[in-house]
Amino acid sequence: MSEYQHTCMIRGDGGRRIRAVLDRICDKWTLLVVSTLDEGRLRFTDLQRRIPGISQRMLTLTLRNLERDGLVSRTAYAEVPPRVEYELTPTGRSLLPPALALAGWAIEHIEEIEASRDAYGARAGKSRRGSRPDPL
Repeated sequence: MSEYQHTCMIRGDGGRRIRAVLDRICDKWTLLVVSTLDEGRLRFTDLQRRIPGISQRMLTLTLRNLERDGLVSRTAYAEVPPRVEYELTPTGRSLLPPALALAGWAIEHIEEIEASRDAYGARAGKSRRGSRPDPL
């Protein structure tokens, strides 16, 4: 038996609970928001400026989900204009080491992954850029 078998069949629920957590933390915006908040407490607009390509809507949804999951805390100040700041909770901060390890793995292997994609695309008669994998 593989040492990882337990991750697929967690206590009879077919892995649904673990997949729900992994779906959240493996989302590209989640990792970018979490790694950006590693800098410290930030306002919404500062977060949006520091994460290229994220829309206001996606940042709002991502922050709400992270707050709901206990990875980010939201502090609203009763000021005019209103001020809201976000920061990582201890649980959110504990996500940084595995996330950085995964990013490091991607950096280490990106060249061979891209070469493999190019080779696959050449066999399939498509370029890597802009093409989707062929359906099974």
